[in-house]
Amino acid sequence: MLRKPTSKRTRSKPKAVLRLPDLDQAKSAVLNSLTSADAQRGYRHAIDEFVDWYCSEPRLSFNRAVVLRYRIHLESRRLAPGTVNLRLGAVRRLAYEAADCGLLSPDLAAGIRRVKGVKKVGVRLGNWLTAEQSQNLWQAPGGERLKEKRDRALLAVLLACGLRRHEAVELNFGHIQQREEHWAIVDLKGKAGHIRTIPMPAWVKNVLDQWLQAGNITSGKLFRRVHKMGKPWGERLTEKAVWHVVREYATKASIDKLAPHDLRRYAEPRIMPSFTAVRAWVKEEPINGSA
Repeated sequence: MLRKPTSKRTRSKPKAVLRLPDLDQAKSAVLNSLTSADAQRGYRHAIDEFVDWYCSEPRLSFNRAVVLRYRIHLESRRLAPGTVNLRLGAVRRLAYEAADCGLLSPDLAAGIRRVKGVKKVGVRLGNWLTAEQSQNLWQAPGGERLKEKRDRALLAVLLACGLRRHEAVELNFGHIQQREEHWAIVDLKGKAGHIRTIPMPAWVKNVLDQWLQAGNITSGKLFRRVHKMGKPWGERLTEKAVWHVVREYATKASIDKLAPHDLRRYAEPRIMPSFTAVRAWVKEEPINGSA
């Protein structure tokens, strides 16, 4: 008696050339594995740049040779070694997740893992603001229009309290409290879920109150978008808007290549770990008095 031929299931073989849907699936897997909003933003930007480069040349195999070519491409743009290594780290993570999803051969993923980063020689200092530059930056918004009041309050908080962009846009009324007769940003959730309390000088609180009273904001997030008609709208300000605010007034203050994190660098040496040591500082008047 003859047996009926049994149909064998063909297993899908891992691919060597990843198409855009495959890359999007691997990208989603990478982002879902990250818990920090900062890490997600950085990896998303790095992966998007790699995907744009990868798809610009047709039928490229996703392997070690291609990633080496991408590293040469990054170096040709004269990016900092830390930036190049960050982009390569995102590409390695993309290869891991693609292999775990069965989209990429484990051998190809292992080859991509062996791509070395760029060697760092020395340490970049970045932009360090002087007290005079900080004063000019903080006073660049005139304070007459509602948008200028908001921008002045935002710059004051960034300069004096050293907040990151996502921390500034997440500030709400519950964060601003008094501790030992001084104002502070209490229980602020920062990078990697770290919670800290930051002293707020009295002059910063006054500038912040001017913006909140002018915008008639009594609850929710402290910083909002401002309509062209001069009224606040929306529930919050975006991180990209904070970047534009800093660059706009840095240009007016004649400060080149200033980023929001440079304001944090200015504030860090001036923020003391305890309120006992910071009492003398929080009573000072604007920037030039606290430098």
